[in-house]
Amino acid sequence: PGAIFWMWIIAFFGMATIYAEAVLAQETRVVESDGTVLGGPVYYIKRAFPNGFGKFLAGFFAVAIILALGLMGSMVQSNSIGSTFNTAFGIPSWVMGIMLVIICAIIFLGGVQRLAAVTEKIVPIMAAIFLLAALAVLVVRIKYIPETFGMIFKYAFNPSAIIGGGIGYALKTAISQGAKRGLFSNEAGMGSTPHAHALANVKSPHEQGTVAMIGVFIDTFVVLTMTALVVISTLYAGNGVLASGAAEGISKTNMAQLAFSSVMGSGFGSAFVAICLLFFAFSTIVSWNMFGRVNCRYLFGKKANLIYSVIAIAFIFLGSLLSNDLVWELTDMFNQLMVLPNMIALVALSGIVAVAARKRSDEHELRK
Repeated sequence: PGAIFWMWIIAFFGMATIYAEAVLAQETRVVESDGTVLGGPVYYIKRAFPNGFGKFLAGFFAVAIILALGLMGSMVQSNSIGSTFNTAFGIPSWVMGIMLVIICAIIFLGGVQRLAAVTEKIVPIMAAIFLLAALAVLVVRIKYIPETFGMIFKYAFNPSAIIGGGIGYALKTAISQGAKRGLFSNEAGMGSTPHAHALANVKSPHEQGTVAMIGVFIDTFVVLTMTALVVISTLYAGNGVLASGAAEGISKTNMAQLAFSSVMGSGFGSAFVAICLLFFAFSTIVSWNMFGRVNCRYLFGKKANLIYSVIAIAFIFLGSLLSNDLVWELTDMFNQLMVLPNMIALVALSGIVAVAARKRSDEHELRK
């Protein structure tokens, strides 16, 4: 339960980080002769270090994001979809893997973006439905909400009673899990979202930076917090099944299903979470593939995108076959490799970010 506290901390500072990422993505984006807009960390890394070191750092980032999101990250998403559908409907994970491969192949190789566009429109609706369902569960468990918040703060600093081991090890684990899951959730500082922010048509980079900050707030302080409160109030609080540390048969993927099922009923709760996750995870696969594609193009040229897409599709299927823990450990490792070159560039270019923020502030004062 304490991990959610550290997710909040990471997100709070991450709002500043992602503001910088979005501003720099806008400042350094490239518009090609055919109108294609390209942007992302590789472009502002080279602005920060216009020498051999910058070229190395940009190349390192490009390789890291292709591995972290385009390949390993997509494995996490297909693994989660396969696991939740197996729990909810008894469909083998590999069957869901094949279905995802077919749909992704149509989009990535056939260039049929209408499927992706439909998903893009459905996801906000699904998110709203998910939040309403979470709110309904919290209303049912309302008497356990004070205990839930108490557990979040208690186990943020003293998690040894649940995790086991010494206080130092337990605290390190709680902070580590909060940081890794928070980073995976809102992506602030990873260098992934700048690829999308570079595409936006805005009056000033500051505007896109503000949008990026709002995205982190909604993601972590609304969606993630609501999900965490549902899980903790049903599985931990009030002598829940995890209160005593008994976690047999419970994994990262079915925890939310068990939480919703405890109020909605096992059949409906599991199915509801599985369907929501399908849209959330699939839209993530599509966007992460695009991020990897931009960097593959930077490294090897436009023609290499076909090979990259074929490999990415293979990893999507592989993710549906591998164990849950292995997939998560792999993606956590490569996510951290992305952060390093990205943060070095953000610090180096912090002056540009400060100028964009001050310029907007001065304009606001003049209007007043």
